[in-house]
Amino acid sequence: MAGIPLDFLLFALVLLGVAVFHHHTLRVAFLGMVTIAAYKILLGDFAGTPGVAGFVQMLHHEWVTLGNLLGLLLGFALLADHFERSHATDMLPRVLPDDWKGGFFLLVMIAVISSFLDNIAAAMIGGAMAHVLYKGRVHVGYLAAIVAASNAGGAGSVVGDTTTTMLWIAGVRPGQVFEAYVGAGVAILFFGIVAARQQQAFQPIMKDNPKNVRLDYGRLAVVAFMLLAAISTNVFLNLRNPELLNEFPLIGIAVWVALLLTVPFRAPTWSLLPGALRGSIFLLSLVMCAAMMPVKALPAASWPTALGLGFVSAVFDNIPLTALALRQGGYDWGFLAYAVGFGGSMIWFGSSAGVALCNMYPEGRSVGAWLRGGWHVAVGYVLGFVALLVLVGWNPEGHAGSKPSAPSVESPAPVQSLPSPKP
Repeated sequence: MAGIPLDFLLFALVLLGVAVFHHHTLRVAFLGMVTIAAYKILLGDFAGTPGVAGFVQMLHHEWVTLGNLLGLLLGFALLADHFERSHATDMLPRVLPDDWKGGFFLLVMIAVISSFLDNIAAAMIGGAMAHVLYKGRVHVGYLAAIVAASNAGGAGSVVGDTTTTMLWIAGVRPGQVFEAYVGAGVAILFFGIVAARQQQAFQPIMKDNPKNVRLDYGRLAVVAFMLLAAISTNVFLNLRNPELLNEFPLIGIAVWVALLLTVPFRAPTWSLLPGALRGSIFLLSLVMCAAMMPVKALPAASWPTALGLGFVSAVFDNIPLTALALRQGGYDWGFLAYAVGFGGSMIWFGSSAGVALCNMYPEGRSVGAWLRGGWHVAVGYVLGFVALLVLVGWNPEGHAGSKPSAPSVESPAPVQSLPSPKP
């Protein structure tokens, strides 16, 4: 239609439906995914393979990503509850300033946590802390800032985000990704201050610790054990056997093994799983929609392209975007890590961390409210990108001139190419 493949138009309708019918996001995303799959099975193809065989081939490439996302979203939902029930968050008023600066330092803490944890875990822990500190009244703009802080913290660390881990596996050195923190730091300084003031005006931060609060060290131990399982599995396999990460959802499995081992010690709140599962199915449906888009390549590598990918990642899964960029080459990998890692924060479903946090705070599922309240995230993204250009400079393939070997990254069906719709 008008030169645009019908696949893209269908996906655009799905995204529009999610934005408009934010009380029915799961139904819209799932039915949209089924519709796109049926269309491609009957009338299209999957990376050149038509029919059911092509669909099965795509699932074979995608199942590891989907499995990891499902395991992490469900596991970290229970982890965040363990953390909140440990009463560790009740101790925060003792160490945080009792004005807007307390909210700002909380966002910085979330970014630091995300630098060595998965951004989903950082966002969930941050959401649990905010729930206590602000007595359950958290502004949508501050929710956007929590997601942005978790994504910014992971953007410069090869173990902080799935996309940066992909770069590491492909041969990008950790130092080449680390420069993303220049942009992330500037972005956090801007949106963090604005969001903290916004939240303080909406609901002031708790000034005093609740009385007679006792830390549940057992639940804190469970949280630590689950996080250690995720981190150690990720780092060990990346160093020793990275190909296994493309064959099995081992990080998600590690989180659940750790969780189940601790059940006799501290039982999780199993009743949280149905709600977390609905949010997970929503995100997996969008990932599947993106995987079925028939794009052959990204635009030519340049800093404007990298800037644009940040906006695209607000509506597309950033994993296939990263894989396409690796296959194409010619990028400054620090810029790319910042763009695809942070850009998804601009809309709540543009990041797995955003979807996870909105399972805790359903009011964040309104795209209009997210954009109105979280405008500072988009502005912060642009300011951070400009800071990278001015202070670091665009240097394709990294500052040491080494080029990652793209073939080492298994390209899921979306890697056949991801569409680049307008943000």
